[in-house]
Amino acid sequence: MTPRVLAAVPGGAGASSPPIRRGAMVARPWRGFVAGLADLLRGRGEAPASSGAEQPWQRAAARRRAVLLAIVTLSALAATALLLHSLPETGSPWLRAGQVGLFALLFAWVSAGFVTAMMGFWVLWRGDRHALSARAAGHAPIHAEARTAIVMPICNENVASVFAGLRATCESLAATGAARLFDVFVLSDTNDPEIRAAELAAWAELRDTLGEGARVHYRWRTLRKKRKSGNVADFCRRWGRNYRYMVVLDADSVMSGDALVTLVRLMETNPRAGIIQTAPRACGLTTLHARAQQFAGRVTGRLFTAGMQFWQLGESHYWGHNAIIRVAPFMQHCALAPLPGRGGLAGEILSHDFVEAALMRRAGWHVWLVDDLDGSYEQQPANLLDELQRDRRWCQGNLQNARLVTEPGLHGVHRAMLLTGAMAYLSAPLWLGFVLAGSALWLLGERGSFGLHGGVSAGATALWLATVAMLALPRVAGVAAILMRGRQREYGGTPALLRGALLEAGLSVLTAPLRMIAHTLFVIGALTGLKLDWKSPPREASDIGWRDAAQRFGTIGALALAGVAALLWIEPRAALWLAPMGLPLVLAVPVIVLTSRSALGRRALAHRLLMTPEEHSAPRVLRHAWHFARRAAPAPVWHDAVTDPWLFEVVRHAMGPRNTGWGSRGRARRLLVRGLVDQDTERLSPADRLRLLAEPQSIVQLRDQIAANTLPGRSGWSLMRA
Repeated sequence: MTPRVLAAVPGGAGASSPPIRRGAMVARPWRGFVAGLADLLRGRGEAPASSGAEQPWQRAAARRRAVLLAIVTLSALAATALLLHSLPETGSPWLRAGQVGLFALLFAWVSAGFVTAMMGFWVLWRGDRHALSARAAGHAPIHAEARTAIVMPICNENVASVFAGLRATCESLAATGAARLFDVFVLSDTNDPEIRAAELAAWAELRDTLGEGARVHYRWRTLRKKRKSGNVADFCRRWGRNYRYMVVLDADSVMSGDALVTLVRLMETNPRAGIIQTAPRACGLTTLHARAQQFAGRVTGRLFTAGMQFWQLGESHYWGHNAIIRVAPFMQHCALAPLPGRGGLAGEILSHDFVEAALMRRAGWHVWLVDDLDGSYEQQPANLLDELQRDRRWCQGNLQNARLVTEPGLHGVHRAMLLTGAMAYLSAPLWLGFVLAGSALWLLGERGSFGLHGGVSAGATALWLATVAMLALPRVAGVAAILMRGRQREYGGTPALLRGALLEAGLSVLTAPLRMIAHTLFVIGALTGLKLDWKSPPREASDIGWRDAAQRFGTIGALALAGVAALLWIEPRAALWLAPMGLPLVLAVPVIVLTSRSALGRRALAHRLLMTPEEHSAPRVLRHAWHFARRAAPAPVWHDAVTDPWLFEVVRHAMGPRNTGWGSRGRARRLLVRGLVDQDTERLSPADRLRLLAEPQSIVQLRDQIAANTLPGRSGWSLMRA
């Protein structure tokens, strides 16, 4: 084969990281919920930092939020009054009061989502002159000092897909002619030595493929603290002073070069912008579940994104990826201290992005969401179990964030975001509690509350229709927005768009009760500190087996079946009322299995069902990413780092001119490798393998020791990969 050589990069021949230029990033301790609440009640709360004279968008945002609050409050009050009028006066007053209270809160929650979606429909139809638009970037030249780092934190990922997407992003950036302004950093927290060896190989191949001028760096943390937020903070402390901006990507992110350059231009033309968040388009997976989520994001999700932008404006969300950040204020104001105390809501902050946005705004910087910027992409979980595994972490993180709602200096809109983030998961047990309260009232003899005797009241019918309408109309509005803009062809045509919308709505009805039960368990686990075993299959395994699904939802399905059977025996009409929740739970296992099937997803695509614009006509950057992933060579294993000459040189040079052969550490490594032969390396612990990959002298000693102890007649390089 043709021998491969290491490219020379700044920081040493083959070094994976540039020279360190340290900067400070110090976390401010949290005031605490009770102390912060006391300060607010006494009028002693810290005011947010000023961002200069009040701007027109701030006045518009205040008016819009007042209208939103008024509509939600009035609709909840009217619906609650109608419910009180419809319920009979008999039965337990405590249960009745609990049911009414839960209904008022949940109706307000549904109303807020509905009004937000309608705001989004208005924006898509008429536009918003106060919003930050990608069109505002223009084509102004970017100053040479506006250097930007593209940082991608990863941890035990599918190496081939990660580096395929990164290569497509880098090549697209190079095509813009602005690549000289960008450096790329892959920030690894991987703790699997096999994956880490594959990462090193993929990084070196990417750097060689892009050419000698490409600045693609790789950093592996020895001390992995605070997960993703700690990884990004580690980058900022080491190299943040070198850059004006950084674009944060997830492992599954792909961005076009035009999108990256536009983000920098938006920052340059908006000097008070601290964070600008894009609206990533979900794409790239073929399972029925993933394709339904991708379709929903494009049809209905656009309305919610535009609606949030409508009432948030310059005090918006940050979602942790596919966003650009002004590095200096981020380092100064957005370091995260751990939450004090014990239990599931203490310790390191898991959902760091919402908090970082709140801290950036507290410091006087603006946080914008730009929903009309094309070229920003991500992947959704391939199946429902993967989605719930992700939601478990998000649930705990969002509940943690609710502890920060009284922190001094936060803007009111970000306090509301922290509360709504928690409510996104608290709503599940609240819905379940509402249903159980109604069931308890019925069991105590108040059957009229279900309309089982004497017919269904007009008030109950109106409330039911209003709730269904608020849940369904955003989907209708999303389809209407596509038709009004004449873009139905990108979704397979009008008939395919309508059929896809109906199919996605049906799948949503089937999976919503499953999410409700799972989120309820997650909330209980987070609030009580109970450890819940909820592991999803590997990310590469999109098709869920029947046994895996039964382990997660078999018991829940059996209990639901028993409950439905009991209701059918006692009072069939009650079973009819509860069927929308009970039947999906009974069918939970087959729903999870079938929606995870790639074959069903591809069959739906063949019939133009659930088609998205990215599937109809994929942008070049996505086509390249998918092509590179399909062509990826088999990943090396850890043993290849010693036996393959090319990969050995990559590993040896990657850490730069570090001397790890002296002192107690050097003696420990020499004792570790002494006497090892080729076969003995399999008995090294994962921790030892990771250390050897990070220590140049140690990996050289291991290679030399194996070569010296090779049995006669056998070449020490007989396992070299082609």
